[in-house]
Amino acid sequence: MALNRDDVVQAAANLLDEVGLDGLTLRRLAARLGVCAPTLYWHVKDKRDLLDLVAEAILAEKRPTARPAHGQPWWEWLSDNAWAQYRALVRHRDAALVVAGNRPTEASLPVVEQVLGSLVEVGFPPAEALESILAVGHFVIGSAVEYQAEAARGAATEHDAALAARVRDTHDLPHLVAAARARPAPDPDATFRHGLDLIIAGLRARHRELIGELHAVDQ
Repeated sequence: MALNRDDVVQAAANLLDEVGLDGLTLRRLAARLGVCAPTLYWHVKDKRDLLDLVAEAILAEKRPTARPAHGQPWWEWLSDNAWAQYRALVRHRDAALVVAGNRPTEASLPVVEQVLGSLVEVGFPPAEALESILAVGHFVIGSAVEYQAEAARGAATEHDAALAARVRDTHDLPHLVAAARARPAPDPDATFRHGLDLIIAGLRARHRELIGELHAVDQ
C-alpha cells in the first residue's frame, strides 16, 4: 500500500506518545514507516511542517465546534471548546509543546474563520475576536504544559514532604496555611476550571462594554 500524508502524520503522533518531542526525528519516523528518510519529503516539507500537521491531528480528536449549538450562549461554547482542547493535549505526551509552536495549516483556515465569525456575530470586532481566541488558546496550552510537567516529576520527594510539613506546622504563614487546608491535594482540573472561568468572565464583561458602546452610538 502506498504511503500517504495521513499515514505519516498518524505514525508521527504515535511516535510522539512513545518517545516525546525530543525523540521524534524524521530519521526515526522513517524507520518506523519502513522507508528511507528522503521519502518523507514527498509528504512534509520539514519537521516543522510535520509538527504543524501532528498538532492539527491531535486537536482534531476533540475538535472544537466552529459555532455554538442552537441556543447555546457563546461563552459556554467558548468554554466547552477550551475544555475539549485541554483534554486532547493532556492525553498525548508533549502534545502541548507541539501545539505551542504550531501554525494553522491552509486546510484549517476555514474553521478558524468560522470560529472568529461566531464571535464577530455577537459583537466582538474581528481583531478583538482573534485576540480573545488566542488568549484562551494560550491559557489552554500553558495549563497542559504545566499538567504534563508536574506529572513527569513523579512521586513526591523528601523535599516535597518537608515543604508540606513546613506549611502544615507553621504559624508565620497564615494565608498559605489556610489555602493549603482548603486545598489539601493538587487538582489540575480544578485549577484549569478556575482560570478558565476567570477568562470567560472577563470576556463577558468586555462583551457587555461593546454592546453598551453600540447602543450608545445608535441612540
